[in-house]
Amino acid sequence: MTGSSHELFDYIAAALAKFVATEGEGFHVSPGRQRELGFTFSFPVRQTSIASGDLIKWTKGFSIEDTVGEDVVGELTKAMERIGLDMRVAALVNDTIGTLAGGRYHNKDAIAAVILGTGTNAAYVERAHAIPKWHGLLPKSGEMVINMEWGNFRSSHLPLTEYDEALDTESLNPGEQIFEKIISGMYLGEIVRRVLCRMAEEANFFGDTVPPKLKIPFILRTPHMSAMHHDTSPDLRVVGKKLKDILEISNTSLKMRKLVVELCDIVATRGARLSAAGIVGILKKLGRDTVRDGEKQKSVIALDGGLFEHYTKFSACMQSTVKELLGEEVSETVVIEHSNDGSGIGAALLAASHSQYLEVEES
Repeated sequence: MTGSSHELFDYIAAALAKFVATEGEGFHVSPGRQRELGFTFSFPVRQTSIASGDLIKWTKGFSIEDTVGEDVVGELTKAMERIGLDMRVAALVNDTIGTLAGGRYHNKDAIAAVILGTGTNAAYVERAHAIPKWHGLLPKSGEMVINMEWGNFRSSHLPLTEYDEALDTESLNPGEQIFEKIISGMYLGEIVRRVLCRMAEEANFFGDTVPPKLKIPFILRTPHMSAMHHDTSPDLRVVGKKLKDILEISNTSLKMRKLVVELCDIVATRGARLSAAGIVGILKKLGRDTVRDGEKQKSVIALDGGLFEHYTKFSACMQSTVKELLGEEVSETVVIEHSNDGSGIGAALLAASHSQYLEVEES
């Protein structure tokens, strides 16, 4: 994540080669044909064609200087050539776009895709004439897909605390991805750790000394936070075990454990409600936040990502907030669907639809 461009892409190419080596008999390509690949790349890219794009910047804790500004497809292609892997990238796809493509393939009412995982982002289908940035020919369909890169949204209206400010200042990308830093899986556990650390320093929450482990950034991951938040045992045994195993804080009282759960709830609720606000923002932009004259147009939003999939209280709170913001009548027309590995499936579909062998097969 922080090495050189060479190392990163060699690693990906080696993993690909390993995967190809395990292919079953029925999957071999016919002689003389290249394997074709959909490349899901979940970072901001200046896309120059269906299969090329320059990295704008890294996010989510990646920091490899020599890749910035380079064509990531070119980098992967060179790495594949270095190990003699004969493969062609047919489509470079952001994970939100892949999820939207996968969602749309299964359901024509899919109008947007949201990723809530390590990072967060969204994409939606926009009317082409409503895109001021676009100066080329309008697509025949009259529609275009927008990758919002919403993780980089920032506004004076976002409820930022001193904990968020400190996390941002000490991050690998200060001043960037502010929305992501208060919502996504990479950061939620870290926010909880920072608050606990302050409680230990200023209120002796864990006794006279601050537990040394509590001072280590990112030691408390979001899956740990989720496990504590979902603890239903009467003595909050899971909370006690996590504090002991991860932070080496033993013999915690029930009162302490209850406070830790409450803190997890506050941090998760804020993230969930803000991601719901983002979804409602997309529906508003498309004019789908109202029901027109009894018209019941369905709006399906494809969701993917580990945070949405595994952090049940987070996703439940997000879905109930969408309902609360839209009101009863409109929320009946909005469906949030889990699109499992939607981005991988969508990237494969997009690669297949841009295959160099399509004409051959059709003729």
